[in-house]
Amino acid sequence: MSFTHTLTHIFEGVHTSIFSILRAEFGLSLQQLGVIAAIPPLCQTLLSIPTGLLSDRYGAKRMILLSFSLAPIGAVLASMASSPAMFILAISMVYVNTTIYHPASYSFTTKMFRPQDRPKALGLHGAGGTLGHASGPLAVSVLIGILAFQWRQVYLILAVPMIVGILMVFFIREEPTRDVLEDLAPVEEASNGIRSLLTRSLVMFLSFSALRMVGAAMVNTFLVLYLQDVRNVSLAYASFISSSTMLTGFISAPLGGYVASRVGEKKWLVVAQALRYVFLALSLLVPNVTIFAIFIVGYGFCNTLSMAARNSIMARLSPSNQRGLGFALLFLPQSMMGAVAPILAGFLAETLGFVTIFYSALIAYVVGLAVLQFTVKISEH
Repeated sequence: MSFTHTLTHIFEGVHTSIFSILRAEFGLSLQQLGVIAAIPPLCQTLLSIPTGLLSDRYGAKRMILLSFSLAPIGAVLASMASSPAMFILAISMVYVNTTIYHPASYSFTTKMFRPQDRPKALGLHGAGGTLGHASGPLAVSVLIGILAFQWRQVYLILAVPMIVGILMVFFIREEPTRDVLEDLAPVEEASNGIRSLLTRSLVMFLSFSALRMVGAAMVNTFLVLYLQDVRNVSLAYASFISSSTMLTGFISAPLGGYVASRVGEKKWLVVAQALRYVFLALSLLVPNVTIFAIFIVGYGFCNTLSMAARNSIMARLSPSNQRGLGFALLFLPQSMMGAVAPILAGFLAETLGFVTIFYSALIAYVVGLAVLQFTVKISEH
């Protein structure tokens, strides 16, 4: 399942890494680039709840197979894109693949382990995802920046492992219907529907997730272009730095899961996120590109340190028979903010300069951290 998580994210970060090329080829402004980044998350927003419900009804294996079948189609379409509209359609299909995948895969993984072991399991699962996130910018760095491939060829090349992944899905065993050991002790069956899930703590946790995504989407969308336009680095180096923010997750995601299982999920989530924001703030204070890169990689490292804790909290806040819907709700505000934040970031960059993106992100981050610390109550027993 961890390897499937790598594959589902393999295309993410490609389109934002080639923004400088798209800007020149299609004559786009920063605000128009922001719109390109915003439309795929908007599609995810519309499909989040339906895919969660379908995951609970039809199981993880079928939904993952559907998601993996959709992604290569989007990649092939991207390789033939001759206009911004066609390109947006293509990357939207690629992004919808992850919307279908996440509720199914997280539901499957959390049901396989006891609550106290979930952070460690989700850390390993998240490590696969971070490797996928890193693959897109890394492919741009190597294939375009060094080997001089065209951007359309990158999408075709990355479609190949997705096709292999479709065959691998058939070897995934069927999803458990309940949490492990749950049938040993009778539990009250949760009522179906979204309302039964929306406790106060869950609503505030989703609010934290939304604010966290505002900051992340603003930074991630324009990081490579900022490095090229403001820090004057090459596409290869800028994409490599972007890739490195997630590549370290192969270590930090399992490590974060282990620590969360020892000290508590919420406590670790607060600490890791606070460290993340400190690294981002420090990166803005240094003129040297190498030191900036070190701080921004630290920012990414701390993000993946908190990934397992974040997802484990969501599992605690949702019953097993609605776990797919629960994770769909987790990704819903993230998708919504992912559709708004890039447009706002493009406007800020064009009118006030790139650096305002980072300061605005920090404000959203700090407010979200306060929401998490003071309003989210969970039982970690």
